[in-house]
Amino acid sequence: MSRTTPPRPFDVTAVFPQLAPLARTATRLHPRAGSPTPDDSSVGGPLRWPADEPWPYCTGPHEWDQFNDPSSPEDVREQRRIQTAAANRSRGNPRGVEYTPEEKAVLTRIYAGHPWPEGPIAMVPVAQLYRRDIPLLARPGGSDADLLQVLWCPFDHPEHPRTALFWRSATAVTDVLATPPEPPAVQTSDYVPAPSLLSPEEVTEYPHFMELDKELREQLADWDRWRAAGPAVDDSYAVAPQEFYGNKLSVAPGWKAGGWSRWGLTDPMPRLCSVCGAAMDPLLTIASTEWNAGSTSWAPEGDQARDPLPPGVPPANYTRVVVAGGYGLQLHVCPASTDHPHLELIQ
Repeated sequence: MSRTTPPRPFDVTAVFPQLAPLARTATRLHPRAGSPTPDDSSVGGPLRWPADEPWPYCTGPHEWDQFNDPSSPEDVREQRRIQTAAANRSRGNPRGVEYTPEEKAVLTRIYAGHPWPEGPIAMVPVAQLYRRDIPLLARPGGSDADLLQVLWCPFDHPEHPRTALFWRSATAVTDVLATPPEPPAVQTSDYVPAPSLLSPEEVTEYPHFMELDKELREQLADWDRWRAAGPAVDDSYAVAPQEFYGNKLSVAPGWKAGGWSRWGLTDPMPRLCSVCGAAMDPLLTIASTEWNAGSTSWAPEGDQARDPLPPGVPPANYTRVVVAGGYGLQLHVCPASTDHPHLELIQ
């Protein structure tokens, strides 16, 4: 099912023309539960991985975490299946969600956890993106690769999973690895993306408020200037109109490729390649939610009614991924070469 972001309240460049040359196109991915194949762009789906290429492992260190009991990926999937089945079966039940004795027994075993793993850990597929679906997907160094594969270690390093990027030509993979290895345990179920198909959609973004120059920030904070847009501007933002810009007009929430970086946890900082010093480009945002209370205007029409989630799952958390307590992990790449290390940014 395709998804379309509602139009923005108005063209912000009509009121602030200085923003026009700063516009960038981002591709919102709109991941939703599905059954992807290696030939699909996906989140948490199987990869078109060459059968003769070693699967990536993380050598650690993987330090014991007293606040989390590891689970196996298989148990994470079984727990989600049970929770979804029970929630669907209990709709309209005034007592809430009820589990069968058999389901309770399985959940009790899962909640008991697994031993903390030792040795290298097989990395987990996070996203696979074909350029046929995301034409504006960055290709560092002019690479002719048309397929990006993102994996991560399902343990913190130290505050979030460590990621690995692989660029390749899809047609060069003629023999696909049928049964990739899985880690014996994951630190948390939040690091096992639910298999999701994508509905890519291009949207226009403008820089985060904190990335603008001082003069433009002052203009955006002036309510009198916003009045030129008429009733399209929400009067409740009169005391802080820059928040109207941030919530509804600048950077799209959720999983996306390209566009502008989001800030808030920290002030903007330089994103420079550690090898050549080039300014790095936003590649992929791995989001904990597709939108939140401040960004509901970005939710595709009807999405909240169309995609119910089981109790206990955060709103709009369709991939079941939660990073750093609810933030997003933004990956940046050097435009000069795929061999240069990428940058991970939590915001």
